[in-house]
Amino acid sequence: MTKLKLGPLVEDKPVKLTVDLPASVHRDLTAYAEALGRATGQPVADPVKLIVPMLERFMATDRAFAKARRASAGSS
Repeated sequence: MTKLKLGPLVEDKPVKLTVDLPASVHRDLTAYAEALGRATGQPVADPVKLIVPMLERFMATDRAFAKARRASAGSS
């Protein structure tokens, strides 16, 4: 089985945010939710819940962002 970059979703207190996605991104998000459900054995009822962990993972693995964040923290 393919190793997905996301694991099981953790419940957290949400902050309301409205985002407009292209239809193709929404279709891919739904397909990813289905694949994640099969991989973890925990179906994802709402693909929108994937957006936060995807963004967290993206930011956590973006070296340029980490470098800029360290530089910003060092200058404050």
